[in-house]
Amino acid sequence: MDVNAAVAAAAAIAGVLTGVIAMLAFRFSEREQKRPTRSSLHTDAVLPPGVDTVLSVLRSSAVVLDEADAVVKASSAAYALGLVRGGKLAVEPMLQMARDTRRDGEIRQVELDLPRRGTGRGEALAVSARVAPLGSRLVLLLVEDLTEARRIEAVRRDFVANVSHELKTPVGALSLLSEAVMDASDDPEAVQRFAGRMQIEATRLTSLVQELIDLSRVQNDDPLEDAEPVRVDELVAEAVDRCRHQAGAKQITMAAGGTADLRVWGNRGQLAAALGNLVENAVNYSPARTRVGIAARSVNAPGGDHIEIAVTDQGIGISDKDKERIFERFYRVDPARSRATGGTGLGLAIVKHVAASHGGEVTVWSAEGQGSTFTLRLPEAGAARGAHQQPARETRAGGAGLDEEAGRSTPTSPESTAYETLPAPEVLP
Repeated sequence: MDVNAAVAAAAAIAGVLTGVIAMLAFRFSEREQKRPTRSSLHTDAVLPPGVDTVLSVLRSSAVVLDEADAVVKASSAAYALGLVRGGKLAVEPMLQMARDTRRDGEIRQVELDLPRRGTGRGEALAVSARVAPLGSRLVLLLVEDLTEARRIEAVRRDFVANVSHELKTPVGALSLLSEAVMDASDDPEAVQRFAGRMQIEATRLTSLVQELIDLSRVQNDDPLEDAEPVRVDELVAEAVDRCRHQAGAKQITMAAGGTADLRVWGNRGQLAAALGNLVENAVNYSPARTRVGIAARSVNAPGGDHIEIAVTDQGIGISDKDKERIFERFYRVDPARSRATGGTGLGLAIVKHVAASHGGEVTVWSAEGQGSTFTLRLPEAGAARGAHQQPARETRAGGAGLDEEAGRSTPTSPESTAYETLPAPEVLP
């Protein structure tokens, strides 16, 4: 009997202990659930109401620091710029600004050049940092990336300087020649010679001003507002007709061909100017009694079918270092030759902008002594592809061909064709 009572008492004590332990565990769990987590402490529990929403819509990179300089909140842009690493602000000048603002409450702003993360090339990241107090303990840091704005400003300054220089050359020549004409008023032969020079300089000045207008137009206008299906055959014929006189003077044969009845989508005037610039360059930089070929074809691409218009010459070619810069404004591979041909250095820049604004691109293959091939690649108009496409025609274009598998230009012999599936070219005298 006593044994049974002892067992019952032990069981009762064990039950009481179990109940106490369970109650304590429940209370502890409840307390842990109520305790703020690190993430909640660093967002809604700490930031003033509405601040989190405002920071999420700002274009600037935003970082909020607490009184211990720990990052309470940071936008994804702040991480992308490398401002925040390991929960700390990684830029010492900004951190010092935050401490000073926390101490005296004054708003501070400074522009800094920071090393760009992961490049290893010493490129600087230009930023504008502004620090302001946020409540009684927090500090808000807003960082604006000025790198692109600085680059555009540098391009604008260079452009103005180049324009001033290019305009000054023919204007100065006209001034000197006019003085020479006045001094030689009693020498008809000298007057005629100087007048001819003045006409050349005036033509060069007119071309430069017109190309500046064209470049400004293609940069500012949206060509797709007035877009329409444009026949490639008509663009090629217009470009050939534009250069017929120059080609005839140098006995250069122009051969036009490729797939017939192709259409691209875009602004007819801008496309004609771009292709005309490519053909004109090919004629101007080709030796006498050579050939310039223009060929068009349709190619399949993941984003939609495209039209490639290749302009190939048998000129002196372009070196590798010059190929990287030929699409820059006012850049000339051979300045002396450009002066002789009246080149302004804006033609290829216009081609590049027209191609980009139409959703395409322009590429170049060239080898010194073998010639060059410029390829204008543009989206094909949807109505251009049909069941009645005409058979292809061949264009002979010495110096370069197109490697279809690699998607880039590769050298070929002068006897090879730009598009090997096309029959004989139509020669335009």
